Amino acid sequence: MIAVFYLILQILKLYSYIVIANVVISWLIAFNILNTSNRFVYSILEFTYKLTDPILIKIRRFLPNLGAFDISPIILLLLIWFIEVCMKLYIAPIIFN
Repeated sequence: MIAVFYLILQILKLYSYIVIANVVISWLIAFNILNTSNRFVYSILEFTYKLTDPILIKIRRFLPNLGAFDISPIILLLLIWFIEVCMKLYIAPIIFN
């Protein structure tokens, strides 16, 4: 059970890194630093979009339209952090005692 607990924590941490990578790559494309016609860049962008967009779309439905600002990745990172803290505060004492 302890191994499953740590596995879930690591998956959440890895997913937060993927969300951050998605944001950074989208900024680099928006400022014309990266070109999506490059096959490697496109494959990384597609990979991160496929992992993050299903959850980000659900979050965007509840957020007001802020124009060019998209705060849904920030909300997702806060949710991941909240889940990690809840797991450490409430589930860890049950497992380790």
